Amino acid sequence: MIAFVPALAFAAVVGSGLMAGLFFVFSVCVMQALSRLPPEEGIAAMNAINVVIQNPLFLAAFMGTALLGLALIVAAFVWGGEGSYLLAAGGLAYIVGTLMVTIVFNVPLNDALAAARGEAAVEIWQQRYLTDWVWWNHVRTIASIGALALLVLGYARS
Repeated sequence: MIAFVPALAFAAVVGSGLMAGLFFVFSVCVMQALSRLPPEEGIAAMNAINVVIQNPLFLAAFMGTALLGLALIVAAFVWGGEGSYLLAAGGLAYIVGTLMVTIVFNVPLNDALAAARGEAAVEIWQQRYLTDWVWWNHVRTIASIGALALLVLGYARS
């Protein structure tokens, strides 16, 4: 394996760990806390979170880890080496289970919640957000933890 792959893997481990922690906290406490608030307050808090989370540090960790995962997939097939297929599997788990799930499922619900007003917002919150968004966040949590585990194992072997 070429010399820079372990450095890419280490950075991907850090990024995946950050995302796993973020999604885990939403799954085990943030969404449960927001669901206990009156719907209008939970909606307002979630909309505020969805605005402030779109910042350079978050986007660097979130998107940067996906780019690192893609680089590790390419490296596995081009250069190979010990641990490379674990690194590729970790990259794939992150890209599919974290990035793609976010784009396909979580972001559209974020957008729908932000655009809705009054009873329509409450209906989205109660009927879709606290069920579907939370369920897909659990998927992101599991995927990013799985990616982290695979990346750590691949890094250890590289």
